[in-house]
Amino acid sequence: MTRTFLPILLFVATFCFALGLVLPIAIFERLFFLTERPSLLEIITSLWTGSDYLLAIVIALFSVAFPAAKLLVLHMASADGAQRHLVHRAGALSKWSMMDVLVVALAVFAAKTTGLASAAAQPGIWFYGMAALLSAIIAIFLKREDRLKHEDRPDTDERPERGTEDQSR
Repeated sequence: MTRTFLPILLFVATFCFALGLVLPIAIFERLFFLTERPSLLEIITSLWTGSDYLLAIVIALFSVAFPAAKLLVLHMASADGAQRHLVHRAGALSKWSMMDVLVVALAVFAAKTTGLASAAAQPGIWFYGMAALLSAIIAIFLKREDRLKHEDRPDTDERPERGTEDQSR
């Protein structure tokens, strides 16, 4: 059953990730007539063109590169069972998958509490969050499948159990 749904979940996660990058992640309104609806890629581009290179690189790595690498690893592991070991190594990538959702939530909270601007989440952040959540679920399924595969394999180790060795020494 899992083998049937994994390709569908992977497609949905990848599609959500792409939408999360290009759709607006938040709306910021100031003075009733200044409205901004930046996407994640627009924010990175704006930081880069504004000479905030380090911040642009950090956000691009943690928001685009790491999640994209995790999705790639999940696709490889799903397509080829021999690549399942990559899922265990990709665990470090998943720790940063929801960072953008948290950052946008904090920005919306800060804008609302200061009274200088109103802010609200937009579809991009929801798609991004859904991609992160789906990729975590897919990784859990793949790890479970890999663990079950190894448990089903008979133990070929011929060593005697501890305490049952030849005690004639």
